[in-house]
Amino acid sequence: MDSAKWLVKAMLLYQLSFSSSLDAITPQHSLRDGDVLISTRHTFALGFFSPVNSRYRYVGIWYHQILEKTVVWVANRQNPINDTSGTLSIGSQGNLVLYHKNHIIPLWSTNSTLTHSKYSTARLLDSGNLILVQNDTTYWQSFDYPSNTYLSSMKIGLNRTTGLNRFLTSWKSPNDPGIGNFTYIIDPTGFPQLCLYKGSVKFWRGGSWTGRRWVGVPEMKRSPLFNYSFADNDEEISAICELRNASIISILIANETRKMQRFIWNHQDRRWAKIWSAPEEQCDYYGHCGPNSNCDETQVFDLECSCLPGFEPKSLETWSLRDWSAGCVRKPNVSVCQHGEGFVKVAGVKIPDTAVANADMRLGLKQCQHKCMRNCSCMAYATAFSESIGPNGGTGCLTWYGDLLDIKTYRDAGQDLFVRVDAVVLATYRKKGGVSKKQMVAISVVSVAMIVSFAFFLVRRRRRGNQIPEIWNTYNHVIATNTIDQVYDLCRDTKMVWAKTP
Repeated sequence: MDSAKWLVKAMLLYQLSFSSSLDAITPQHSLRDGDVLISTRHTFALGFFSPVNSRYRYVGIWYHQILEKTVVWVANRQNPINDTSGTLSIGSQGNLVLYHKNHIIPLWSTNSTLTHSKYSTARLLDSGNLILVQNDTTYWQSFDYPSNTYLSSMKIGLNRTTGLNRFLTSWKSPNDPGIGNFTYIIDPTGFPQLCLYKGSVKFWRGGSWTGRRWVGVPEMKRSPLFNYSFADNDEEISAICELRNASIISILIANETRKMQRFIWNHQDRRWAKIWSAPEEQCDYYGHCGPNSNCDETQVFDLECSCLPGFEPKSLETWSLRDWSAGCVRKPNVSVCQHGEGFVKVAGVKIPDTAVANADMRLGLKQCQHKCMRNCSCMAYATAFSESIGPNGGTGCLTWYGDLLDIKTYRDAGQDLFVRVDAVVLATYRKKGGVSKKQMVAISVVSVAMIVSFAFFLVRRRRRGNQIPEIWNTYNHVIATNTIDQVYDLCRDTKMVWAKTP
C-alpha cells in the first residue's frame, strides 16, 4: 500500500475513534458534538467544527476524505455555539433542530411543514446535499440554502412558483462563516444575468446566458470539465454546472477576498489548485470605464477605456488623467432620430447590463434592428441567445433605452452589440469598416509617444512663462475618441508646434 494513502486512512481512523459515526439522523438518533454523519461512499461528512483561530462551534458539511478540512456548507452561520453542548436532532414537528445547553431555544431549524416527527429522517448524500425526508419525499435540502460554496449539480436561481432564491454568500472572514458582504446570484431583473454583489451594489457581472455559457465568463467556452445548463421559463430561472467526470473534485467559492474562485483537488499533490477567478482584470470590475464606453484589456499601455462609436468623454480633463468613471456622452449637436442614423457593430463584447434591457424572445436579429430603429430612444440592440442559432441568426432580441453600462471586449468570445449612431459617424464607419485592432494599437503607441514628448514640451514652455497651448486639449479629445486619422494629423501638427517652440 502506498505510504501516503496509508497515512490518510490511519488519520481518518484516528479521528473516528474519538467520535460516533451515523448514517442518518432520526427521532431516536441525534447528532451530538463529536459525532459525524457520513455519506454512503464516505465522500462528505456532517458534524460540528470550529473555524481556524475560533472557539465557536458550527454545524457544517465538509469533504470526509480530504485532510485539509474544506467546509462547503454551514447551518448556524449567524448563531454559533460557544461550547460543545450542541445537538442536532429531529424536533417534535419533524424538522431538523439545533439546540445547545438547556434545549429550550433552537439556534437553527429547517423550518418546513411536516406531518409528524416519527416519519422524519435526515441523510447526507454523496453529492454533499443534506436532505430531510418523510415517506421517501424530500421536504428540505441544504442545496436550496447554499453557504459560500457551489458543488457539482447544485442549482442556483429563482423558483418563480415558491419564491425560493438560491445564491451564494461569502463568509465574513476565514474564521467567521457568518454571512459576509458578497453575494453570487442570478439577477432576474430585466433579462437574467449572473452577478457578484458587494452589499447591494454590483461588483462583477458574469453577464447574460448566450445559449451555452455566461457571456462574461469566456473560460466556459473552452472547459472540458463541466456541463452547463440554464432555464428561464414560467417556473424558474436557474443554472446548473455538473462535472463530467465523477472522480474529479471541484468547488466554486464566493470568497471573502472579493473574488469568485474555482478550485480543483489535486490528488497527487493533495492540495486545492485554483483554475479560475473573477474579477481578475480592471475591466472585470463593474462599470470600470463608466457609461457608454468599452473596456478592452488587450490595449497597450493600460489605455483600456474608449468611448463607444458616436460618443465622447463626458469630462476630457478627468479622462486624460485615466479617471474613466464619468464615462462618455453622445457627441453634441447631432441627431440620431430620423436623420439618416444607423447602427455600428461593436464585436466580441460582454453586452451591457441587461437589468435595464428590454427582451423580446420572439424576434430575430433583423427584426430586432427594425424594432430599435423605430424608437428614437433605443440606444443599442443585440441578440439574446447568440449561441442558440435560429433561422434569423440567433434567438431573441435585447434593446437598451438608456446608458450602456459595463461593456468589455474579448479576444475570442463575447457577442455583437449594435450601437445607434448619427449619419456622419455611420458614414465614417461604413467607409473604413470601423476601427481595427491594428489601428487601436497604433493609436495607443502614438498616444504614449505624444505624452512623453509633450511632457518635455510643457517643461520648456513653462520655464519661459508661456501658457499651455490649445493643442493639448485637442490631443485629449482625439485620443479619447480614438479617431486614427485625427491622431496622425495631430502628430503632424505637434511636430510643427514643436519646431516653432523657442
